[in-house]
Parts: sequence; C-alpha cells; structure tokens
Amino acid sequence: MSLPASVRIVEVGPRDGLQNEKGEVPTALKLELIERLADAGLPAVEATAFVSPKWIPQMADHTEVLERIRRKPGVSYPVLTPNLKGFEAARAAGATEVAVFGAASEAFSKKNINCSIAESLERFRPVVDAAKKSGIMVRGYISCVVGCPYEGDIKPQKVAEVAAALFEMGCYEVSLGDTIGVGTPGKTRAMIEACAKRIPVEKLAGHYHDTYGQALANIYASMELGVASFDASVSGLGGCPYAAGASGNVATEDVVYMLHGLGIRTGIDLDRLVDAGIWISSVLKRDPGSKAGRAIAAKRAKAA
Repeated sequence: MSLPASVRIVEVGPRDGLQNEKGEVPTALKLELIERLADAGLPAVEATAFVSPKWIPQMADHTEVLERIRRKPGVSYPVLTPNLKGFEAARAAGATEVAVFGAASEAFSKKNINCSIAESLERFRPVVDAAKKSGIMVRGYISCVVGCPYEGDIKPQKVAEVAAALFEMGCYEVSLGDTIGVGTPGKTRAMIEACAKRIPVEKLAGHYHDTYGQALANIYASMELGVASFDASVSGLGGCPYAAGASGNVATEDVVYMLHGLGIRTGIDLDRLVDAGIWISSVLKRDPGSKAGRAIAAKRAKAA
C-alpha cells in the first residue's frame, strides 16, 4: 500500500508529556504550551486529564486548564476521562472531545487503573454513552500493545479484541500505544494487521514510545498499512513511569520532519513547532528531546 497523502498528528505533550514531571508545572505555563502548539498548526492538542489529583498531582488543575484555553478554530483539545465522574467534570468545563484509556495487558491494567481489562471496558461504557448524548467525541487508547513491563510480549489478537470493543462501544478512533517502546516494525505490523481485521484501519492511530529508537520506523511501517493518525509529544516529553529506561514519547518535531521529507501533508509549521519544543525544554530546565529540533536550532544559530 502507498503511503498516505496526509497525516494527522495528535499532540500529547501538555498531558502525557507533563503528567510525570517531578516539580509542579504552573497552569499558566501549561496554557502557553497548548497555545504555542495550536499556533504551530497541530490539529489536536491533548490538554489535560480529569483524573484524581491523588494519583496524578500534576493534573490537579484540569478544570482551570480546560476553561482558560484560548481555543483556536479548527483545533480540538481532547482530555482524558477514565470514568463517569471525570467525564462529568470535563463536560462541565467545556470539553468537546474526551478519551478513555485501557490496556492490552491484564497486569498493566490492574497496576495502572486498578481493574481488569473487562472491568475497564465496563467502566468506559457509561462514559461513551454519556458523551454520545452530549455530542462529545470519544477516542480510545490502548496501552502495552506490543509489550508489557510485567507480562512481556503481548499477543496481537489480544490488542485486536480490546480495540474492537472500544470501536464497537463508540470510539471514533483507537490509539495503539507501545507504552514501553519495545516495538519493532515487524511486531508493529503484526499488531496492526490483527486490529485491522476487526476494525477499519483508518480508525486506528499509532502511539509509539522511542525507548529503543524504533518509533519513527514503527510509524513508517504503520503508514504502509494505511494508518494516517499518530500521537507525538513536543520535544519527546513524557514517558511511562513503569517502564525501565523509558525515554518517552516520540518527539513531534522528528515525526513532522520525516513526514514532510516524504512529501506527506501535516498542516504543521515545523519552525514554530521547533520553537515551542526549545521553549518548553528551557522552562523545564532540560535538553530538547528532539534530534530534528536540535539540528534545526543549531543550523539557525550558525546562519545567524
């Protein structure tokens, strides 16, 4: 199959990227990051998570973040809502898109959201039903689609079962997450082929961590099968707290650089995206996590 003519990037930096930061990230800084990313042309910027502050203290300001975003026309600002309580709070704060997150690993599901896979799906059902009634779109996430820190390799058929359940429930898209970044193009291909037998491939998205440096290769392999939606995090922010050596999500700048080099449309201004990555890295007092971002910044400095 030929590569897609255009690809949709879902930016997860403000939520997935910041949620495990040790120090508190001020609300104003989160808002500025969201707005910089939207201004760079990202069509979807995951804003926050309506979860218990006890579990994820960094997202305690979720209501304020969602209410104060300067919304850009044509940009969606999805938020995570693990249960009906979270959904109701998100809806009250003005959410127009929410996401539910499950796992393809029983052990990870119990560790991450404190219930079995089957229980998690039952927990999501009222969320999806309530969202439908309110005209709010729902996206589904699946963690550990290739490997799990507790169970090891995950069978593609298991991922397909969970993906089909989320799609049939009413999720408009299912994001397949290689949470610990152990996937290779071959494993990723087998997993997507299994899922595509159960739901249309155009309803699948890839969410690949770069722990072993395989994320871009996995994105390319996914595109060859028809996937045209991918999650990425500016400057590679974030990672899985349960994964040894996890280096975080694939950097949005690296993904966009590759896609533009392939002639694939994204609608994203790479220079403005690089600026956003350098800015947030500086504020967080860390080195930029994007190779393309660092190279572009160095080239600019040399030319100046």
